[in-house]
Amino acid sequence: MVGGIGVGVCLTFVMLLVVGTYSAAAGLGGPGGVGGRVGLAPGAVPAKYQDLVQKWGNLCAAISPPLLAAQLYSESGWNPQAVSPADARGIAQFIPGTWAGHGIDGDGDGDRDIWDPNDAIPSAASYDCELSKDVAGVPGDAASNMLAAYNAGAYAVIKYQGVPPYKETQGYVKTITTLALSFAKPVGRVAPSQQAAGAIYFAQKQLGTPYLWGGNGTPDQDGRFDCSGLTVAAYKTVGIDLPRVANDQYNAGPHPSRSELLPGDLVFFSNDLTNSREIHHVGLYVGGGYMINAPYTGAVIRFDKIDSPDYFGATRVTKDGAEASPVRDAGAGAAAGTGAKTS
Repeated sequence: MVGGIGVGVCLTFVMLLVVGTYSAAAGLGGPGGVGGRVGLAPGAVPAKYQDLVQKWGNLCAAISPPLLAAQLYSESGWNPQAVSPADARGIAQFIPGTWAGHGIDGDGDGDRDIWDPNDAIPSAASYDCELSKDVAGVPGDAASNMLAAYNAGAYAVIKYQGVPPYKETQGYVKTITTLALSFAKPVGRVAPSQQAAGAIYFAQKQLGTPYLWGGNGTPDQDGRFDCSGLTVAAYKTVGIDLPRVANDQYNAGPHPSRSELLPGDLVFFSNDLTNSREIHHVGLYVGGGYMINAPYTGAVIRFDKIDSPDYFGATRVTKDGAEASPVRDAGAGAAAGTGAKTS
């Protein structure tokens, strides 16, 4: 027995789910609820910053709480002590010179502290809104123009009457707007993933393989995986490169509710149900309340039930969502903060 059900029965069960997943994906087209999102997905923003992001993300029409959350996550990974190689500081990654001109006293305590999220988060929102005013006369999407001004400067956006034709700037706008979807509370049904069946097929072939901490399934590791290594490998077979760490994988797409789960969704477990940065485990949902996962040292890749006290939530992986996740170095924060605040 594996995870409470027979292996042979499970394999048949999974193959049926694979067929069903392809059918579901083929039958539903369109953008899948990309528009019409309001509010923040539960736990996506750490609880201690949730109210700040919700409040200041509504400061002007060009920003929103999910968009502000996406910027902060991309810049620092919610680390208030982050320092970049360019000396960008804090959770919002202001360089000191820019902070001097645009930092505000967000909490009204009489100082402007670049390291204090109570000042830095409001300052990030305020600076975004300043930039949106600078490019207010430019046609097109106000949020995209604001983000382009953040990255390339308002002059470039005005010159080109929209997002300028710079690869870096266009990539930045796409990254933040895509990441914003992973912080937004979905309204309506989340579109199924067309790659899910292939990911499940790979994962079910690994059943019975011993767990290895840090395992990526390479030959020198005898094909063994840890939890997030397994999900990376599964989705890599269908052309999607997930971030390596489970809590970053959470931001690889929108978040279906427990009742809306489909085979192929990533399911997450956290030490703090109000904070996605405390996620400690990930599995690949296969339906019927079960996942395939690499659980812990001494165990093998197997089926387990997902319903447990530390169940956090789920992500429906998208290629754009996976690609939007920032690459982080060994230090605090993102490896590169390229906006107007950090260069």
